[in-house]
Amino acid sequence: MHPKKKILIRIGSLRHGGAEKVLATFLKNLPKDKYEIDLLLNLYSGKYLDEIPKWINIIYLNKGEMITTNRLKDLPEKAFRVFYQGLLKKFPKILYSAILKNKKYDIEFAAIHGMRDEILNSPVSSSKKIVWIHNDLTKTEFHHYTDDEFRKFFGFDKIMVISEKIQNDFEKLAQNEKEKNKIVRIYNPLDTEEILTKSEVGSQNLEDEKQKTTFVSVGTVFPQKGFDRLLKVHKKLLDEGYQHQIQIIGDGYDFENIRKLKSELGVDDTAEMLGFTDNPYPYFKAADFYILCSRYEGFPTVLFEAITLKKNIIATEVSGVNEMLENGKLGLIVDNSEEGIYEGMKKALTAPDHFDVYQSNLSNYQMPFSLENSVNSIMEIIDGLAG
Repeated sequence: MHPKKKILIRIGSLRHGGAEKVLATFLKNLPKDKYEIDLLLNLYSGKYLDEIPKWINIIYLNKGEMITTNRLKDLPEKAFRVFYQGLLKKFPKILYSAILKNKKYDIEFAAIHGMRDEILNSPVSSSKKIVWIHNDLTKTEFHHYTDDEFRKFFGFDKIMVISEKIQNDFEKLAQNEKEKNKIVRIYNPLDTEEILTKSEVGSQNLEDEKQKTTFVSVGTVFPQKGFDRLLKVHKKLLDEGYQHQIQIIGDGYDFENIRKLKSELGVDDTAEMLGFTDNPYPYFKAADFYILCSRYEGFPTVLFEAITLKKNIIATEVSGVNEMLENGKLGLIVDNSEEGIYEGMKKALTAPDHFDVYQSNLSNYQMPFSLENSVNSIMEIIDGLAG
């Protein structure tokens, strides 16, 4: 028996985001006798904690839910977390001796781009280091990623990226073949069998209750996801006499703002915000259209979920969409604007047969990857580096 490879994986928390879900799916599908894994969270919280297999050792810096408000009573706790996490970031030797017990890792893995410096500054100089990039870092939201900031990622031994667009961005900045070879494109692990099975749960009841054309959108409620645009377009179409309803599934720090907007627009009867659910798939299945209204993305895995369930899709043209929808063969790609979303939804309501061609393409569609392939590709990277 080879000794198990020792791996440290770092992520902020296991809240309901795409990168968190993908990490949980990956860990659930790893063989447990091959690796010894420490999963280090800044904050022990999140919906995906329960999905992490028992053999994985979870370590955390702070416990409790994420504090997104500035309520007076929360400030001391918030300030303490910022100070404590900042201290451990600045003096990683303290973290590695006191909390990680001086373990010598073979692999250290930043599961999101935000953990770059934490992993690169590790005092374990012998470990191989991997980063997993889930976002398009050229977008305005990440304006601090200048070329110099981007270049820092080449300190890793492998840079795993989830879309062609992100791969191209990194390749442009690579200064030689050695750096170029660090960049590897990995499809997000997605359990299609699980999606199909879960979509059957209660979806018939939802379909029976449905009175009018329904658009569903699933995602963390952040400004990036564009739910504000969706609500405004919804209102405009209702005012023009097009009856329909929308469902937004997900939670996030913008939830209250979007809920307020929904009331201000006077669409509480036709727009539902269902919060987070660990099984959104029956809603996908029961809806007539899946709509992605994001302002930007890295690679919206949610579209592969919609494709798996063969839904009619309307999506704004953000990173990953052309690639996933095969340049408009599998769904309607609209301009990344309120106007674009309006045109797409109007088409769905006035000319639904326009979507027949997507349906016939979807029925013959084969996923470009399988769960097993994705997990194996990542294992090959780990095993290759750990030697």
